[in-house]
Amino acid sequence: MELPLHLLPATRLLELYASRELSPVEATKAALAAIERHNPRFNAFCVVDQECALNYARQSEARWKAGETLGPLDGVPTTVKDLILARGWPTLRGSRTVDPDQDWDADGVLVASLRRSGAVLLGKTTTPEFGWKGVTDSPVHGITRNPWKAELTSGGSSGGAAVAAACGMGALHVGTDGGGSIRIPASFTGVVGFKPTYGIVPRHPPSPYGTLSTGGPITRSVADAALMMEVLTEPFPADFYALPMEDRAFRAGLARGIKGWRIAFSPTLSGARVDPEIAAIVAAAAKRFTELGANLVEVPPVLEDSLLAFQHHWFVGAAVQVRGMTAAQRRRLDPGFAYIAEQGSRLPAVEYAASIKAREALGSKMLAFLQSWDLLITPTMPIAAFAAGSDYPPQAGRGEWNDWTPFTYPFNLTRQPAISVPCGFTKAGLPVGLQIVGPILGDHRVLRAAQAFEQIQPFRMPEL
Repeated sequence: MELPLHLLPATRLLELYASRELSPVEATKAALAAIERHNPRFNAFCVVDQECALNYARQSEARWKAGETLGPLDGVPTTVKDLILARGWPTLRGSRTVDPDQDWDADGVLVASLRRSGAVLLGKTTTPEFGWKGVTDSPVHGITRNPWKAELTSGGSSGGAAVAAACGMGALHVGTDGGGSIRIPASFTGVVGFKPTYGIVPRHPPSPYGTLSTGGPITRSVADAALMMEVLTEPFPADFYALPMEDRAFRAGLARGIKGWRIAFSPTLSGARVDPEIAAIVAAAAKRFTELGANLVEVPPVLEDSLLAFQHHWFVGAAVQVRGMTAAQRRRLDPGFAYIAEQGSRLPAVEYAASIKAREALGSKMLAFLQSWDLLITPTMPIAAFAAGSDYPPQAGRGEWNDWTPFTYPFNLTRQPAISVPCGFTKAGLPVGLQIVGPILGDHRVLRAAQAFEQIQPFRMPEL
């Protein structure tokens, strides 16, 4: 049975456009109607531009009628996280320190690629201030809530994008991930979130968090994530960190399966504590890869704890972000962000250099590990979503947000591709995510495994 129009994946929308059974205007109106219905409750958007979206949709409709589409996303309702510049819309980054009254006349490189592909841009999704933490609330835009239970957090920092995906408020959503910011909210809201290999998705202007942070897709299906990657990986000549990606046909071979692949399953990765219910759900999901013909082997902890190395990189990035701010601006910051920026500004250079060396060792260890395995599977998160409005789950005590995200940030340090896919629900009805990790430039492999899993365990959206 066909899904409601606002929940159709982009791949299906494009089929219907091609057969003239559906217009991009109809799809855009359905997405805008979903935003009108659900955004007041869940707060996923900080900008919604109906006039702009419908104008783009009408132009796309005319191109489809003329047989002259712009690119692979022509007419697909799409959103952009509010850390990425988009011409004509303010990019406040969730911060009261950013002046909204300035010229917003430039696109970030990813938005420019989306426009060239014909995507219908609906608006911008929420983020915590400068994307600094693993939940989504900010001094400017308030709290973004979970569509499975509004009292709970969406996760972050791409929480608005994940909620928009889960609610059908657009088909495709651009997030960013510097320590799990795509995968954390994907796990908490039951959608697909893919962090690509660092360097294949250009970032301009570049992130203050440097080589930790990359853009990537948040979608309701793996095939949509693969489709989106074909646009997000368009080369950008001024990208200093670009890695060569000769094969950008991410959908090609997506359905070929994973028979014979060697997959390591690490329930704790570095000895992390995992909620027993989450652990059981993820273990059961991992075993399903044997049904797909893969050779699955549970392995002991794969990595040493890398939290300190990550925090040194993250805190210094925060310090770079606030460098040059006036004292008055600093007083307007989220106190948690101001704190880590202060810690980063005081970190001795020799300690930062030592963390760079620790990162190198971690990356080398993962390169060696994946010489023997095709993929690594872990939980995405050790817990389910917790109360909205808090930076910390009750069981974590007070610390930093990365204290309770032990499965995500290591792969920002190592630059590896990693995807979170829904793999089940807790007894309380909350989504649980499974993380699939591949070698550097093994993005096709990760997507192929995720697609195979989706076929035997289809994903389910919330009933709203």
